[in-house]
Amino acid sequence: MIGKRDHGGGLDAAIAKYGGKRGDWIDLSTGINPRPYPLGEIDAEAWTALPDKAAFTRLETAARKFWNVPDGADVLAAPGASALIARIPTMLPTGQAEIPTPTYNEHAAAFEANGWALGEGGEAQVLVHPNNPDGRFWLGPDWTRPLTVVDESFCDVIPDMSHITRSVEPGTLILKSFGKFWGLAGLRLGFAIGDPDLIAKLRDAVGPWQVSGPALEIGARALEDFNWASATRQRLAVDTARMDGTMMYHGAKLIGGTTLFRLYEVDDAAAWQDKLARGHVWSRIFPYSKTWLRLGLPPSGGWAQLEAAL
Repeated sequence: MIGKRDHGGGLDAAIAKYGGKRGDWIDLSTGINPRPYPLGEIDAEAWTALPDKAAFTRLETAARKFWNVPDGADVLAAPGASALIARIPTMLPTGQAEIPTPTYNEHAAAFEANGWALGEGGEAQVLVHPNNPDGRFWLGPDWTRPLTVVDESFCDVIPDMSHITRSVEPGTLILKSFGKFWGLAGLRLGFAIGDPDLIAKLRDAVGPWQVSGPALEIGARALEDFNWASATRQRLAVDTARMDGTMMYHGAKLIGGTTLFRLYEVDDAAAWQDKLARGHVWSRIFPYSKTWLRLGLPPSGGWAQLEAAL
């Protein structure tokens, strides 16, 4: 039986409980970059025409270069990493999947929904690298299984830790999310990189024109902008240090995370969430821990509001 899917976000429910308007709040419950890649002008034809092969080729070529994808691996763009996660369990006959917890819960939900059992060992393994919510890195995946999924949705902040060189291994899929590092979650753009046979099955599953014209244009432009990526990594590191200093000053203990989200141990996570929410700052707590509090980074103008809420 599939358990409740627990995620960040849900700011509308927080507003209903604590009041205020959406513009009064800062949402720190997700790990989305609060200073997104600038959209710029979008070609009008991107909205009105079916996406053509050239647009997909440009995006996938940019992805290969940005992530240093090996020649033997294939690249598939999709309408968000979640769309890929939902389809991956259909690539092989059902069996047993190993998904170490706690982690991003959509993977387990997708495998269970498609008839897989969950447990140690088995035909498939799924590793979120770095892990959400604690930032753990998985340094030694078992590349010999029929299916190995490495979810690198948060790995763009520290690209040297990527397993992309192993994407040529049979049965391997590396997932990338465009919504986190580039801060454009609403664009719905994600990538699967890996075994050409598995990518071919995923390509059939998602169908033609699977990515919108604007997403193709914005995604290619962003992946080609190495300067923005470098500057963003530096800024995120500075902001993360500021967040840690702020939270530890108020009594929280750092457990882990990435430079897009931080995980803290507090005496009572629900009480901390309530206190922050009264200052219109939304945070993330977890049903399996009474002491874990996760915070994303505030926008440039949000630091004073966070301090006031604390």
